[in-house]
Amino acid sequence: MASKKIRLLIAKPGLDGHDRGAKVMAHALRDAGMEVIYSGLHQTVPSIVKMAIEEDVDVIGLSIMSGAHIPISKKIMELVKKEGLDDIIVVVGGVIPAKDIPGLKEIGVAGVFPGGTPFEESIKFIKEHVRSE
Repeated sequence: MASKKIRLLIAKPGLDGHDRGAKVMAHALRDAGMEVIYSGLHQTVPSIVKMAIEEDVDVIGLSIMSGAHIPISKKIMELVKKEGLDDIIVVVGGVIPAKDIPGLKEIGVAGVFPGGTPFEESIKFIKEHVRSE
């Protein structure tokens, strides 16, 4: 029996216009056998969560280069909880200072991958943390 492919939404929240890293990560995840949906730039938190529901994803991956990772992640986690999306994990990558990682995990972000994290590390984390069916 073939296992279900992991589905991810790579999202670019807010006014951040830098998406090269998100696109490169999307390719690495596809090469690892996952299905990847890219949101495009300048998405709102509600639009990201709506897209995650519509696309039936296992993972919401936020790519944040703007420095707004804490408030955006808080809003995402609040809406994910409100919508009852307990089966979706949220990961964050981008310009994330090490001092902010514990706070992000405390609000429910499953994984944090600052710039420079090897692709293999992110891929392994996702494969280990997505609930298999």
